[in-house]
Amino acid sequence: MPTVDLIMPKMGESIMEATILRWLKQPGDQVELDETILEIATDKVDSEIPSPVAGTIQNILFNENDVVEVGKVIATIAPQGESPTKPSPALAAEPEKPSNGTQTTPVTSPSNPVPRVQETQLRPSQTERFYSPLVRNIASQENISREELEAIPGTGAGGRVTKDDVMSYISQRGQTPQPAPSAAPVTATVIESTASAPAPEPVREPATVKTTSFDGQVEIVEMDRMRRLIADHMILSKQTSAHVTSFVEADVTEMVRWRDRNKDAFEKKYQEKITFTPLFMEAVIQAIRDFPRINASVEGNNILVKKDINLGMATALPNGNLIVPVIKNADYLNLVGLTKTVNSLADRARNNQLKPEEIQGGTFTLTNVGTFGNVMGTPIINQPQVAILATGAIRKKPAVIETPQGDAIGIRQMMFLSLSYDHRVVDGYLGGSFLRRIADYLEAFDPQRTI
Repeated sequence: MPTVDLIMPKMGESIMEATILRWLKQPGDQVELDETILEIATDKVDSEIPSPVAGTIQNILFNENDVVEVGKVIATIAPQGESPTKPSPALAAEPEKPSNGTQTTPVTSPSNPVPRVQETQLRPSQTERFYSPLVRNIASQENISREELEAIPGTGAGGRVTKDDVMSYISQRGQTPQPAPSAAPVTATVIESTASAPAPEPVREPATVKTTSFDGQVEIVEMDRMRRLIADHMILSKQTSAHVTSFVEADVTEMVRWRDRNKDAFEKKYQEKITFTPLFMEAVIQAIRDFPRINASVEGNNILVKKDINLGMATALPNGNLIVPVIKNADYLNLVGLTKTVNSLADRARNNQLKPEEIQGGTFTLTNVGTFGNVMGTPIINQPQVAILATGAIRKKPAVIETPQGDAIGIRQMMFLSLSYDHRVVDGYLGGSFLRRIADYLEAFDPQRTI
């Protein structure tokens, strides 16, 4: 009987695995097309996974809390109109079994292996609340008792405690003296592999671990998993692409004045706040149309010029990390459409509500370093793209103004634009001309434009 496989999706360029948080459907349950079947979590984003078809859940191949590699089949669905077979009893009879021989441990030095321990203080069956492996590991590392953990307000789905909730609690906890916990700290689970092959590397690790040097003058901060993934991705980009960065300064006075005059009316008419980001994106899209080879990637000795313009927008998360949601076919959106999409993606990114497809497929990336007060930056290319634009802070500066009566000095709204590009395939003429064209479009902004 034909069935449809439900695959663990890829949640980003550097994400290779995800943890199953909760199954919302069980074998035998009916599902509609795009109805949520389960919730998963990675170090970057939590997400709901929808059904690719309408039908009946046939089998569930992994348990809650299992860490599953991207691309693996996690469930099977009998499409509507097919007679589902009885779910395999072997799957239902093996709770808490490792899915792929992986081992989950806290961060340790290789010279000090972690002894095998049993998780007895806090299991999902012993409390009404669900705690992901990452949350339990953080609690164990920070000596948070079960009573403390259960008292933390959860902002996740159904009141679930997220990593951000725990880290926020830890930061507040460190500001006031805490009495000794009345219960033993939460203990993380170590799942031993039954395979004869050497145990693989840990797949889930606790948040940042802080210790102090012997003289007390150096704080040692061990990278958490997300920071290591970001580091690996940045190093890979530098090793892959020959980075060059070009700069231009643009006079965006007319654009700033237009936004100041129209932002209230725009919000009243469309129920959306307009930032500078969609205005920058309009100029980027126009420049990509003029220089399409910027919208490309490299595969071996081939340059893949993309017809679709899918703009990535680097977005800061509450925990200080970055994620890059993607606006698909951005060249088909007008200013209102870009504004709505930018605001929606940014809001859902900060609330861990992005879908897997919303952080994939980018062809060019924009990062606004001006939001941090920086005047310019030299961004690292988001592989496999070949260029990334950084927009700096807009500042009032004295500048030379050309008038019919001659040159004059005036107060203008100025900003720096910087473009990092892959010099293997983008030479200085193309990169510099593309960047200058973006600045030209920004400087030629129509101050009489209607909303």
